[in-house]
Amino acid sequence: MERQPFFYDITLRDGNQSLKKPWNTFEKEIIFNNLIELGVQGIEVGFAAASDMDFEACLRLASIAPDNTVISALARTVKNDILKAFESIKNAKKKRIHTFIAMSPFNMRYVLNKSPEEVKKTAIEAVSYAKSLVGNDGEVQFSVEHFGDCCENIDFVIDSLKEIVKAGASVINLPNTVERTCPSRFVNLVEKVYNALPKDIIISVHNHNDLGMATATTVESYFKGAVQLECALNGLGERAGNTNMYEVAVALHNLGVDVPLNLSKIYELALVISDMSDVKIYEKAPLIGPEALSHRSGIHQDGAVKTKDMEKGAYRPIHPSLIGRKDDEKLGFTSQSGKTAIFEIITEAGYPITLSEAQRIVPFAKEEAEKIGELTTRNIIDIYYNNVLNVKGAFRLCNLEKLEDEKIKLRFMYKDKEYNIEVSGNGPVDACIKAVQKAGFDCEFLNYEQKALNMGSDASAMTIMQFKAPNGQTVISRGCDESTVKANIKAIFNGLNIIENMK
Repeated sequence: MERQPFFYDITLRDGNQSLKKPWNTFEKEIIFNNLIELGVQGIEVGFAAASDMDFEACLRLASIAPDNTVISALARTVKNDILKAFESIKNAKKKRIHTFIAMSPFNMRYVLNKSPEEVKKTAIEAVSYAKSLVGNDGEVQFSVEHFGDCCENIDFVIDSLKEIVKAGASVINLPNTVERTCPSRFVNLVEKVYNALPKDIIISVHNHNDLGMATATTVESYFKGAVQLECALNGLGERAGNTNMYEVAVALHNLGVDVPLNLSKIYELALVISDMSDVKIYEKAPLIGPEALSHRSGIHQDGAVKTKDMEKGAYRPIHPSLIGRKDDEKLGFTSQSGKTAIFEIITEAGYPITLSEAQRIVPFAKEEAEKIGELTTRNIIDIYYNNVLNVKGAFRLCNLEKLEDEKIKLRFMYKDKEYNIEVSGNGPVDACIKAVQKAGFDCEFLNYEQKALNMGSDASAMTIMQFKAPNGQTVISRGCDESTVKANIKAIFNGLNIIENMK
C-alpha cells in the first residue's frame, strides 16, 4: 500500500518569486495561516538569502508554525545561503534546509560551467554543512535541479544521490524544472531513483507546467514512489507555473488515496490567492474556474440535469461541494444547446414550462444564438414570452365582448380576414372555442387548468390549455394576464397559432 502523500507547499517561495509584486511578511502570513488550515504537512516559507524581506518573512513564519508542520527555507549550495536559511527557520519545531544544484549535462556545462565531479562534490559538501546546522532536530532536503533532463546521465545522478544521502540528506527532490517531454519519461527516472535509494529516504517531485502536464506527472510519480508532492496554490510559479495543489489532491482522492487535506477549503482559498496575487483564475481552469461547471452542449446538458442530485455526475469529475463550491453546474444556451437548457433556465427563473414547450422554442433560441452567441437568461425569457405566452401567427385576437344571456361576441383576424362571431357557451372559454369553430377553424379542446402566479405587476393568472392538433399531437398553450378571462382567451389564441405554425 502506498504511503500517505506528503503535501509540501511551495506557494510562498516558488509561487511568490514569480509574481510581479512579491508578497510582504504580512501578506505571506495570511497565506501561511490558510495553508495550515488546508492541512499541508510541509511549507517552504521562502528563499532567506534573496532579500531582507524574505529573511524576515521566513523568521516570522517559522516562529508561529505549528509543531507538526515542516518549515523549510531554500538555499543554493553556497555556505552563506545555507547559514541564512538555517538562521531564518531555527525557531521552527520541524525545521528543514532545502539546498539544490543542477545535475543535467546541459546545465552543468552551459550554466554552471562545472564538471560532473565538481557538481557532485559541491552538493555533498553543501548537504553535509546543512546537516551540521540542523543536527538531529532537523532535516536536509536536496534537489537535483533539472532532473527531468537527466536521462542520459541518470547513473551519475543516482551514484551522486547515494553519497548525498550518506552526507545527511533525508529528502531527495526530483524537479522537472522545465517540462519538455511526456510524463512517462520523467516518471521512469523517478522510479529508478526510488529503487536505488534506501526506503527510509523520502522521494519528492517538483514539476513545472510548461507543457501543461505537471499534474499528471506528479500524480503518476506518486504511484512510482514519490511520497512528497511539491505543489502551489492556484498553480503559481515561474513561467507557466508549478503543479497545482488542488488538481493533484482531487485526482488522488478520486483514485482512493487518503489525502490529508481539508478539501472543502480549496475553492475559497483559490479565490483568496487570486485576489492577493493579482493573477486571475482562467475561466476554464480545472475545478476552480468560473466555467469549470458549465455545460453548453445539448448532450452534456441532458446528462448533467439527469444526474445533478447525484454524488457522481455524468459530466463532472467531483461533486462541487467536495472543494467547497456552493454553486452548481451551469447551463448556458448557444447554438449547440437543446431543450434541457431551455427547460432548466426558464424553470430556474421561476416560469412554468414543460419539456415539450422547451423543445418547441429551441429553434427560435438557436436562431437568436447563431446571431449573438450565448443567450442570457433575459434573452431566453423574452423568447419564452414571445413563443409561449404571446405566440405570433395567423390568428390575432381583436376584441371579446360579453353580451347578455351567456353570449359573447368575438372579433379576431385570421391572416388578412376579419371575423365577428356571436355564440352562447358555458362560460367564456367554451363560448370562445365555439366561436372559433363556428368560423370554420378546427379547434379540438382537450383540457384546461388555471394557476395563480406572481410573475410581475401585469400578470397574476395563468391558463394552461391542451388542444389536439390535426396531426394528432397534443399541444400545450398558455395565457397570462391580470384578468382570468383574458388569460383564458390568450391561451386559446396562442394554441391556435401554435397549431397553425406547425403546418
